[in-house]
Amino acid sequence: MFSRITPMVRNLLIINIGLYFISSLLRLDINEIGSLRNVNGDYFQPYQYFTYMFLHGGTLHLLSNMFALFMFGPLLEQFWGPKRFLIFYIITGVGAGVLYSGIEFYETKTFSNAVEQYYEQPSPGKFKQILEKKAGIPVKQNAELNSFIYEFNENPTDPSMIEESKAFLHSVQVQQSNSRMVGASGAIFGILLAFGMLFPNTVLMLLFPPIPIKAKYFVAIYGLFEFFSGIQRSPGDNVAHFAHLSGMLVAFILIKIWNSDRKKFY
Repeated sequence: MFSRITPMVRNLLIINIGLYFISSLLRLDINEIGSLRNVNGDYFQPYQYFTYMFLHGGTLHLLSNMFALFMFGPLLEQFWGPKRFLIFYIITGVGAGVLYSGIEFYETKTFSNAVEQYYEQPSPGKFKQILEKKAGIPVKQNAELNSFIYEFNENPTDPSMIEESKAFLHSVQVQQSNSRMVGASGAIFGILLAFGMLFPNTVLMLLFPPIPIKAKYFVAIYGLFEFFSGIQRSPGDNVAHFAHLSGMLVAFILIKIWNSDRKKFY
Protein backbone atom coordinates (compact mmCIF):
# COMPACT_ATOMS: atom_id res chain seq x y z
CA MET A 1 0.00 0.00 0.00
CA PHE A 2 2.74 2.44 0.91
CA SER A 3 5.59 3.31 -1.41
CA ARG A 4 9.24 2.80 -0.66
CA ILE A 5 11.06 5.44 1.34
CA THR A 6 11.72 8.64 -0.62
CA PRO A 7 14.84 10.89 -0.51
CA MET A 8 13.48 13.76 1.60
CA VAL A 9 11.72 11.46 4.05
CA ARG A 10 14.96 9.50 4.38
CA ASN A 11 16.93 12.69 5.07
CA LEU A 12 14.44 13.83 7.71
CA LEU A 13 14.59 10.42 9.39
CA ILE A 14 18.40 10.55 9.43
CA ILE A 15 18.45 14.08 10.91
CA ASN A 16 15.90 13.35 13.65
CA ILE A 17 17.26 9.95 14.63
CA GLY A 18 20.86 11.08 14.27
CA LEU A 19 20.47 14.11 16.53
CA TYR A 20 18.74 12.02 19.17
CA PHE A 21 21.36 9.29 19.36
CA ILE A 22 24.34 11.61 18.98
CA SER A 23 23.11 13.71 21.90
CA SER A 24 22.48 10.53 23.93
CA LEU A 25 25.85 8.96 23.19
CA LEU A 26 27.81 12.17 23.79
CA ARG A 27 25.55 13.15 26.70
CA LEU A 28 24.86 16.55 25.17
CA ASP A 29 21.67 18.22 26.30
CA ILE A 30 20.93 19.91 22.98
CA ASN A 31 17.28 20.11 24.04
CA GLU A 32 18.35 22.76 26.54
CA ILE A 33 19.28 25.06 23.66
CA GLY A 34 17.03 23.94 20.84
CA SER A 35 13.69 23.24 22.53
CA LEU A 36 10.87 25.74 22.12
CA ARG A 37 10.64 27.86 25.25
CA ASN A 38 7.75 29.86 26.64
CA VAL A 39 7.77 33.34 25.09
CA ASN A 40 7.33 34.75 28.61
CA GLY A 41 10.48 33.05 29.85
CA ASP A 42 14.09 34.07 30.01
CA TYR A 43 15.36 31.41 27.59
CA PHE A 44 13.14 31.97 24.56
CA GLN A 45 14.87 32.55 21.21
CA PRO A 46 13.15 32.90 17.80
CA TYR A 47 15.35 30.20 16.20
CA GLN A 48 13.70 27.65 18.53
CA TYR A 49 10.62 27.63 16.29
CA PHE A 50 12.81 25.74 13.82
CA THR A 51 15.12 23.68 16.00
CA TYR A 52 12.48 22.23 18.34
CA MET A 53 10.95 20.04 15.61
CA PHE A 54 14.17 18.04 15.16
CA LEU A 55 14.54 17.17 18.85
CA HIS A 56 12.70 14.62 20.98
CA GLY A 57 12.13 13.95 24.64
CA GLY A 58 12.54 10.17 24.62
CA THR A 59 12.93 7.07 22.50
CA LEU A 60 9.19 6.33 22.35
CA HIS A 61 8.46 9.94 21.38
CA LEU A 62 11.04 9.72 18.59
CA LEU A 63 9.88 6.33 17.30
CA SER A 64 6.19 7.27 17.17
CA ASN A 65 6.90 10.42 15.16
CA MET A 66 9.39 8.77 12.82
CA PHE A 67 7.10 5.80 12.24
CA ALA A 68 4.32 8.17 11.11
CA LEU A 69 6.77 10.05 8.88
CA PHE A 70 7.94 6.75 7.38
CA MET A 71 4.39 5.52 6.78
CA PHE A 72 2.69 8.64 5.41
CA GLY A 73 5.53 10.83 4.15
CA PRO A 74 6.70 8.97 1.01
CA LEU A 75 3.36 9.11 -0.82
CA LEU A 76 3.07 12.84 -0.14
CA GLU A 77 6.64 13.41 -1.34
CA GLN A 78 5.89 11.52 -4.54
CA PHE A 79 2.73 13.57 -5.00
CA TRP A 80 4.33 16.98 -4.36
CA GLY A 81 7.99 16.36 -5.09
CA PRO A 82 10.88 16.63 -2.57
CA LYS A 83 11.08 20.45 -2.54
CA ARG A 84 7.40 21.10 -1.89
CA PHE A 85 7.25 18.28 0.64
CA LEU A 86 10.13 19.82 2.62
CA ILE A 87 8.49 23.25 2.44
CA PHE A 88 5.27 21.71 3.76
CA TYR A 89 7.13 19.94 6.57
CA ILE A 90 8.98 23.08 7.69
CA ILE A 91 5.97 25.42 7.44
CA THR A 92 3.68 23.10 9.39
CA GLY A 93 6.32 22.50 12.05
CA VAL A 94 7.19 26.17 12.49
CA GLY A 95 3.54 27.20 12.22
CA ALA A 96 2.53 24.70 14.89
CA GLY A 97 5.20 26.12 17.20
CA VAL A 98 4.07 29.71 16.63
CA LEU A 99 0.39 28.93 17.23
CA TYR A 100 1.21 26.85 20.29
CA SER A 101 3.27 29.73 21.69
CA GLY A 102 0.18 31.92 21.45
CA ILE A 103 -1.91 29.34 23.32
CA GLU A 104 0.81 28.88 25.91
CA PHE A 105 1.09 32.65 26.36
CA TYR A 106 -2.65 32.84 27.05
CA GLU A 107 -2.54 29.93 29.50
CA THR A 108 0.44 31.38 31.34
CA LYS A 109 -1.29 34.75 31.59
CA THR A 110 -4.47 33.08 32.89
CA PHE A 111 -2.47 31.17 35.49
CA SER A 112 -0.66 34.34 36.59
CA ASN A 113 -3.99 36.16 37.01
CA ALA A 114 -5.35 33.29 39.09
CA VAL A 115 -2.25 33.38 41.30
CA GLU A 116 -2.59 37.13 41.80
CA GLN A 117 -6.20 36.66 42.88
CA TYR A 118 -5.12 33.89 45.23
CA TYR A 119 -2.56 36.16 46.86
CA GLU A 120 -5.40 38.54 47.74
CA GLN A 121 -7.80 35.87 49.02
CA PRO A 122 -5.95 32.62 49.79
CA SER A 123 -7.83 29.46 50.72
CA PRO A 124 -7.16 25.69 50.57
CA GLY A 125 -9.94 25.17 48.01
CA LYS A 126 -8.60 27.84 45.65
CA PHE A 127 -5.06 26.54 46.06
CA LYS A 128 -6.06 23.03 45.00
CA GLN A 129 -8.25 24.30 42.15
CA ILE A 130 -5.47 26.42 40.67
CA LEU A 131 -3.03 23.51 40.78
CA GLU A 132 -5.43 21.06 39.14
CA LYS A 133 -7.33 23.26 36.69
CA LYS A 134 -4.79 25.93 35.77
CA ALA A 135 -1.47 24.12 36.16
CA GLY A 136 -2.56 20.55 35.39
CA ILE A 137 -0.84 19.13 38.48
CA PRO A 138 -2.27 15.75 39.66
CA VAL A 139 -2.64 16.63 43.34
CA LYS A 140 -4.06 13.24 44.36
CA GLN A 141 -1.05 11.47 42.89
CA ASN A 142 1.40 13.62 44.87
CA ALA A 143 1.40 12.32 48.45
CA GLU A 144 3.38 15.24 49.89
CA LEU A 145 1.25 17.89 48.18
CA ASN A 146 -1.97 16.05 49.06
CA SER A 147 -0.89 15.89 52.68
CA PHE A 148 -0.14 19.61 52.70
CA ILE A 149 -3.57 20.48 51.29
CA TYR A 150 -5.24 18.25 53.90
CA GLU A 151 -3.36 20.04 56.67
CA PHE A 152 -4.11 23.40 55.04
CA ASN A 153 -7.82 22.54 55.11
CA GLU A 154 -7.51 21.89 58.82
CA ASN A 155 -5.75 25.24 59.37
CA PRO A 156 -6.96 27.60 56.61
CA THR A 157 -5.90 30.78 58.43
CA ASP A 158 -2.43 29.61 59.48
CA PRO A 159 -0.04 32.33 58.19
CA SER A 160 2.84 29.90 57.68
CA MET A 161 0.73 27.58 55.55
CA ILE A 162 -0.63 30.47 53.52
CA GLU A 163 2.89 31.69 52.81
CA GLU A 164 4.01 28.17 51.92
CA SER A 165 1.14 27.83 49.46
CA LYS A 166 2.02 31.17 47.89
CA ALA A 167 5.66 30.14 47.57
CA PHE A 168 4.64 26.89 45.90
CA LEU A 169 2.42 28.69 43.38
CA HIS A 170 5.27 31.07 42.62
CA SER A 171 7.59 28.12 41.94
CA VAL A 172 5.01 26.65 39.55
CA GLN A 173 4.76 30.06 37.86
CA VAL A 174 8.52 30.16 37.33
CA GLN A 175 8.48 26.58 36.04
CA GLN A 176 5.71 27.43 33.57
CA SER A 177 7.53 30.47 32.25
CA ASN A 178 10.59 28.30 31.58
CA SER A 179 8.72 25.33 30.09
CA ARG A 180 10.01 23.78 26.88
CA MET A 181 8.60 21.74 24.02
CA VAL A 182 10.32 19.40 21.58
CA GLY A 183 9.24 17.03 18.85
CA ALA A 184 8.28 16.78 15.21
CA SER A 185 4.64 16.21 16.15
CA GLY A 186 3.40 19.51 14.69
CA ALA A 187 4.81 18.63 11.27
CA ILE A 188 3.78 14.97 11.63
CA PHE A 189 0.17 15.88 12.35
CA GLY A 190 0.32 18.20 9.37
CA ILE A 191 1.39 15.20 7.28
CA LEU A 192 -1.50 13.14 8.69
CA LEU A 193 -3.98 15.88 7.79
CA ALA A 194 -2.51 16.19 4.29
CA PHE A 195 -2.71 12.44 3.77
CA GLY A 196 -6.35 12.43 4.85
CA MET A 197 -7.18 15.32 2.53
CA LEU A 198 -5.28 14.14 -0.55
CA PHE A 199 -5.87 10.40 -0.21
CA PRO A 200 -9.11 10.27 1.77
CA ASN A 201 -10.29 6.83 0.65
CA THR A 202 -6.98 5.03 1.19
CA VAL A 203 -7.69 2.16 3.57
CA LEU A 204 -5.41 1.92 6.61
CA MET A 205 -5.11 -1.12 8.82
CA LEU A 206 -4.97 -0.16 12.49
CA LEU A 207 -2.86 -2.11 14.96
CA PHE A 208 -5.12 -1.57 17.96
CA PRO A 209 -7.81 -2.61 17.22
CA PRO A 210 -6.80 -4.49 14.04
CA ILE A 211 -9.52 -3.11 11.78
CA PRO A 212 -9.45 -1.33 8.40
CA ILE A 213 -10.41 2.34 8.26
CA LYS A 214 -10.33 4.99 5.55
CA ALA A 215 -7.70 7.71 5.94
CA LYS A 216 -10.27 10.53 6.16
CA TYR A 217 -12.02 8.88 9.12
CA PHE A 218 -8.76 8.01 10.83
CA VAL A 219 -7.56 11.62 10.63
CA ALA A 220 -10.92 12.99 11.78
CA ILE A 221 -11.06 10.68 14.80
CA TYR A 222 -7.44 11.42 15.71
CA GLY A 223 -8.07 15.17 15.41
CA LEU A 224 -11.15 14.99 17.65
CA PHE A 225 -9.21 12.95 20.19
CA GLU A 226 -6.46 15.58 20.32
CA PHE A 227 -9.04 18.37 20.61
CA PHE A 228 -10.90 16.83 23.54
CA SER A 229 -7.64 15.81 25.23
CA GLY A 230 -6.43 19.40 24.97
CA ILE A 231 -9.70 20.82 26.30
CA GLN A 232 -9.98 18.33 29.14
CA ARG A 233 -6.31 18.63 30.10
CA SER A 234 -6.11 15.79 32.57
CA PRO A 235 -3.73 16.40 35.49
CA GLY A 236 -0.28 15.05 34.67
CA ASP A 237 -0.83 15.09 30.91
CA ASN A 238 2.30 16.74 29.48
CA VAL A 239 1.45 16.15 25.81
CA ALA A 240 1.13 19.35 23.76
CA HIS A 241 -2.21 18.43 22.18
CA PHE A 242 -2.80 21.93 20.85
CA ALA A 243 0.57 21.87 19.10
CA HIS A 244 -0.65 18.78 17.24
CA LEU A 245 -3.89 20.53 16.31
CA SER A 246 -1.94 23.62 15.29
CA GLY A 247 0.08 21.52 12.85
CA MET A 248 -3.15 20.18 11.35
CA LEU A 249 -4.61 23.69 11.06
CA VAL A 250 -1.52 25.08 9.32
CA ALA A 251 -1.51 22.08 6.98
CA PHE A 252 -5.17 22.61 6.10
CA ILE A 253 -4.62 26.28 5.28
CA LEU A 254 -1.47 25.57 3.26
CA ILE A 255 -3.12 22.83 1.20
CA LYS A 256 -6.10 25.08 0.49
CA ILE A 257 -3.75 27.84 -0.70
CA TRP A 258 -1.79 25.46 -2.92
CA ASN A 259 -4.97 23.99 -4.41
CA SER A 260 -6.27 27.48 -5.06
CA ASP A 261 -3.07 28.46 -6.88
CA ARG A 262 -3.17 25.30 -8.97
CA LYS A 263 -6.71 26.09 -10.11
CA LYS A 264 -5.66 29.57 -11.16
CA PHE A 265 -2.75 28.41 -13.32
CA TYR A 266 -4.07 25.14 -14.68
